[in-house]
Amino acid sequence: MHLKRNTFALLFFFFLFARAQEPTSYYLPDGVHLNPNIPSPEQYLGWPLGKWHVSHDQLVGYMQMLSGMSDRMNLETYGKSEEDRPLLIATISSPSNLQHLEEIRKHHLELADPSVSKESNIDHMPVVVYMGYSIHGNEASGMNASMLVAYYLAAVQDAHVDSVLQNEVILIDPCMNPDGSQRFASWVNAHKSQTLATNPNSREFNEAWPKGRTNHYWFDLNRDWLPLQQIESKDRIEVYHRWKPNVLTDHHEMGTNSTFFFQPGVPSRTNPLTPEENFNLTERIGHYHARALDKIGSLYYTKESFDDYYYGKGSTYPDINGGVGILFEQASSRGHKQQSIHGELTFAFTIRNQFTTSLSTMDAALDLRLPLLNFQRDFYQSALMDAKKDPIRAYVVSCPEDPVRFFYMQEILEHHRIRMYSLNKSVAETDQSFDAGKSLIIPLQQPQYRLIKALFESPRSFQDSLFYDVSSWTLPLAFNVRYVALDRKHFRNDMVGAEVGPLSHPVGKVYGEKSDYGYVFQWDACQAPRLVSALLRRNLVVKTATKPFTSFTAAGSRDFGYGTVLVPAQRQGALGEKEIYSLLKELAAKEGIDIFSLTTSLTLKGIDIGSPGFVTIRRPKVLLVVGDGVNPYDAGEVWQLLDKQVGMDVVMVEKSLFNTMELESFNTVVMVDGIYSELTVKTSDKLQEWVEDGGTLIATRSAIQWCRERQLINLVVKEHKLKRDSLLGPNRDYAYLDRDRGSQAIGGAIFETKVDLTHPLCYGISGEILPVFRRDTVFYLPPRNRYATPVIYSEQPLLSGYASQQMRDLVKGSAAVSVHVSGKGRIICMADDPNFRGFWYGTQKLFVNAVFFGPIVDKYAAEPVPRQRQVERKDKPANYED
Repeated sequence: MHLKRNTFALLFFFFLFARAQEPTSYYLPDGVHLNPNIPSPEQYLGWPLGKWHVSHDQLVGYMQMLSGMSDRMNLETYGKSEEDRPLLIATISSPSNLQHLEEIRKHHLELADPSVSKESNIDHMPVVVYMGYSIHGNEASGMNASMLVAYYLAAVQDAHVDSVLQNEVILIDPCMNPDGSQRFASWVNAHKSQTLATNPNSREFNEAWPKGRTNHYWFDLNRDWLPLQQIESKDRIEVYHRWKPNVLTDHHEMGTNSTFFFQPGVPSRTNPLTPEENFNLTERIGHYHARALDKIGSLYYTKESFDDYYYGKGSTYPDINGGVGILFEQASSRGHKQQSIHGELTFAFTIRNQFTTSLSTMDAALDLRLPLLNFQRDFYQSALMDAKKDPIRAYVVSCPEDPVRFFYMQEILEHHRIRMYSLNKSVAETDQSFDAGKSLIIPLQQPQYRLIKALFESPRSFQDSLFYDVSSWTLPLAFNVRYVALDRKHFRNDMVGAEVGPLSHPVGKVYGEKSDYGYVFQWDACQAPRLVSALLRRNLVVKTATKPFTSFTAAGSRDFGYGTVLVPAQRQGALGEKEIYSLLKELAAKEGIDIFSLTTSLTLKGIDIGSPGFVTIRRPKVLLVVGDGVNPYDAGEVWQLLDKQVGMDVVMVEKSLFNTMELESFNTVVMVDGIYSELTVKTSDKLQEWVEDGGTLIATRSAIQWCRERQLINLVVKEHKLKRDSLLGPNRDYAYLDRDRGSQAIGGAIFETKVDLTHPLCYGISGEILPVFRRDTVFYLPPRNRYATPVIYSEQPLLSGYASQQMRDLVKGSAAVSVHVSGKGRIICMADDPNFRGFWYGTQKLFVNAVFFGPIVDKYAAEPVPRQRQVERKDKPANYED
């Protein structure tokens, strides 16, 4: 059997070699000597690289084959994508280094430990280079180039490559987004012609929504290095910190009419927490890229367009972790050959540039090995020195009302190797109190000092007003947990208790035995909707308290607030009392929620258990409108939230089908940011009738504008009082135009809102002040009905990030969330994205509440549909269309 298998393998490779073309003449440097026993990508694929877009399975197959045939390469699967595709890391170095790889890794990690790094000998220490390709799936030149890079390092036989392998450990992440990459490769290969069409309007270059950029849940993985909300990111960050590379390359693509970009980016947009030496090293490495690209005649530019401010991108995350991140942006062919302003751009050309700069990175790392290693050591040593000078000594964080939400935040810190400790002594010196044993303290005197600052600071002044990405991402504000910075006056060493970790998910329980009356639990917990969803799927009657009460439970009398969930023990259909009790015990443990068994229906204070103040929660049946023009990020956030976190089935419907389908099967429709102009007037009227019959429409961001245009809601835009010209500086040079105009955008900042905790949409919110994330510059006046705005921006709204004074004036007092009534139904408008990048757990509660509790909002606490709209609808014939 083994003989047959080996014979087949030999015949297979003989066949490949026999039909192979010149394997690497276009890509490889001139004059290289190749090991003939190592098959090239072309020999493995059976066609020249660049003829087709490599699929993920082909990439995996080649890497596995290469690893099996080369003593320079180890291959491991470090995780799986949402669609169960393997995430690979290829470790390439000299055979002698690979034999002592664990010893090298541990020695290298000493550089990040200031307690031992001074004694660590770096004279012969290899430098670690991490090469990450195609984190955006439709930026395929990187993924395809990764095969060439691995082949080059495995097959080339010369003294230079031997020196590279001896002095470097190279980690190749050949495809950082398998699901998106597979989606894109399938599209462009399916639409390729034998006679290549180069017109940019060709279907080949215009993939269908949601396109291949994102992962399975339509998240941008290159914005997830910091929040870590996707499984691909969580697994990758473990690989990163297992090695802490000195250089990380992040291979991307940009518009077809561009050329090639490499960092450094715009100098004034570098995060101030990044040491200056990082920029200097990036610039020195850039000279190697310039020489390599000059040699093959490729155009390029640097220090423009892109920045190093947001640490949640692959090219900036290393900058706050003692390494040097390098962004490469290659003009994209978006297919196989496309016309551009520079001439025809072939896929093969884009691969060659990515491959060339991969080699130039290795050359730079070889020559700059000692400066890079010294920089990493100095980075962590200087971090401790800077921490000593910092007036802030520690951050104290607490969230006793929701241990699971607190756990998810701690999990992010743990992934980033931030040390956390239990608070040993209560803190009461500030305007907030933090109880010992229930709070965390995070001292700044630790190696990850700079990253802690990046996650907890709330900057509001900046050197530059333009940002490639967001200007703030303060973690405790995103999770809406209480926190305080302790200065020298308030911090004492004896506050620091035992180190926390490794973390484990909280486990809840049912207090008391089987109840004859029912069970209650607070809605505060972020997993409460998931528990309720599980109960509703089993057709149980579940109620929510619209008023607070104090009840007798098996654990004694306890206070319960707005939104408290009641599961009656009686009249639950097929499930008897014992089955309900067993089910609740199982779900309480799994979801980390404490459930209390009631000993009587009579309460000590507030509404009784049988009161009409307990309202039945209807099971949400959600339709999410998707398709071309809809923001895939916002839609993906809703999909993942309801699917993975709440455990609720979500029906995603294309806009074109939404025009023709009936809505009777649904009671909730979600429209996120997007363009909805192709929805017909008949559709908007159908939606209006559906709302009148009791449906809940949730509209976020620009979907609100569509509702306004179709007169589904009565909401007024808060107009800019300044003329366009007055937003620009007086007598400024033309060169400042983009800068001045961009200064009036809100690229991503955090603002303060005030919430009505008695309102159903605010049930379970922690505190009357809720931080929200905002990127838009469209603001709405609160409706005339004062009860219709449960969330409103405060008078001094900016908490963190950049916003011009004009924007601050506009946002204050505007409506963040408003409720509108039409018949039996409700339209809930959210001016911002409450689910931003999946880690805004604080405002996610608003969105989930809209799904579960939208129907119970009193009609007198909502703004009525415009009267004109009601009259017009009655005059329309039954069969009209747009």
